[in-house]
Amino acid sequence: MTSRIEQIIDDLELYIENCKFKPFSTDMIIVNKTEIDEMIRDLRMTTPEEIKRYQKIISNKEAILNDAKEKAQALLDNAAVQTSELISEHQIMQQAYAQANEIVELATQQAQEILDRATIEANGMRSSMVQYSDGMLESIENIISQSIEYATKDYNKLVGDLQEIGKVVTANRASLIPPEVIEEETGMEQTDTN
Repeated sequence: MTSRIEQIIDDLELYIENCKFKPFSTDMIIVNKTEIDEMIRDLRMTTPEEIKRYQKIISNKEAILNDAKEKAQALLDNAAVQTSELISEHQIMQQAYAQANEIVELATQQAQEILDRATIEANGMRSSMVQYSDGMLESIENIISQSIEYATKDYNKLVGDLQEIGKVVTANRASLIPPEVIEEETGMEQTDTN
């Protein structure tokens, strides 16, 4: 887009090119004073307006550049804040991971200690139970042995007593029955068994 000043200058150049040379000259031309004056007047009138327009464009350009610089600076500041926040969040996450790992390690150690204590206590209880059970079984074994011993003695005494009574009964019977009858009964028993 050409400005009005550029248009007038183009028109002036075109006008000068179309002008005729002064006779016997190659560098002087004949111009119509009225037309030239009018073009120069247009130029003079247009120049302040064009300058104002250019100044406005330049000031707008500066305002646009300043606005762009402010926006760019705001973006940079925002990026710096976000970067700082991300770094901070990353550091917080690393600290959280480190603390979590410490807690897991501590919990693992405590669990192992509890397990070791429980194993020791269980082994101690098992040993105590084995000793207690062995003691009880030993007592029962002694009671059974003594019972067998007493029962055997009592049984032997009973058998001995019964044998004595049997002898007494046999003697009493023998005294009641004559010996001939006994011989017959004994002989009869021998023939029955044959």
